[in-house]
Amino acid sequence: MLRMADKETIAFIGTGVMGRSMAGHLLAAGHPLNVYTRTRAKADSLVGQGAVWCDTVAAATRKSQIIITIVGFPADVESVYLGPKGIVANANPGSLLIDMTTSSPDLAVRIADAAKAKGALALDAPVSGGDVGAREARLSIMVGGAPEAFERAKPALEKMGRNIVLQGPAGSGQHTKMCNQIAIASGMVAICEAMIYAKRSGLDPATVLKSIESGAAGSWSLSNLAPRFLQGNYDPGFFVKHFIKDMRIAVESAERMQLPLPGLAQARKLYEKLAAAGGEDFGTQALFKLYESGGQSID
Repeated sequence: MLRMADKETIAFIGTGVMGRSMAGHLLAAGHPLNVYTRTRAKADSLVGQGAVWCDTVAAATRKSQIIITIVGFPADVESVYLGPKGIVANANPGSLLIDMTTSSPDLAVRIADAAKAKGALALDAPVSGGDVGAREARLSIMVGGAPEAFERAKPALEKMGRNIVLQGPAGSGQHTKMCNQIAIASGMVAICEAMIYAKRSGLDPATVLKSIESGAAGSWSLSNLAPRFLQGNYDPGFFVKHFIKDMRIAVESAERMQLPLPGLAQARKLYEKLAAAGGEDFGTQALFKLYESGGQSID
């Protein structure tokens, strides 16, 4: 198996809100970096720092030993990995494929099986921490796959995150991310309801936040996202449309397990209402706009 030292050549595919920062950390650590993204302008800053632009996924894959992806939706993951011009078809034997998109656990298993047939290794390694975690290289990374693949990936993953845990075989990283998203979904509903209650009762929500964020109600979302929406900042650290995609995957996975999740179901309905009102490209904290409007409009 190909196993270079710490500085294997990496292809990074998908340089959006989070991917650009993540790829930048790998480049800063000295990894030769090949990049591809559908909108080339999103990779310009990385190319300016020394990354090499590739015109196709296939070209980036063939020139690299580790291929990392963070794209949008499961359909994008499937196309990038399993299409005729995709990663698996063009991977060199011994390559390590790491999908960091939040995607379907079943698809992660299919990719791992296809990679194995090609003589490559694959990990599903979705992340949590949003744009801030990506920028500060302190993402939580949830990994599914073989232990030997995990050990090989760790030096690169440690450049992007701090809490990096192998959860089990292929698909386990995605299942763990579903647990994360389920907790966030219901939590964001509770946070919005707490803050709109504070506002309607005549309190200053920002002052209320100072009291409750360090107590039993405390959470990352309360401390990091509530201040954003209270300031009217709805810029995406994580897009509403992508969060809805994650909730859909979680609901479908739960249904296959015959597991009812009413809190998740309600959160999904609220976020779908927000998206239908024009909020799909806001950050997830924009759910507060729905509460401010009394559930009627986000304008």
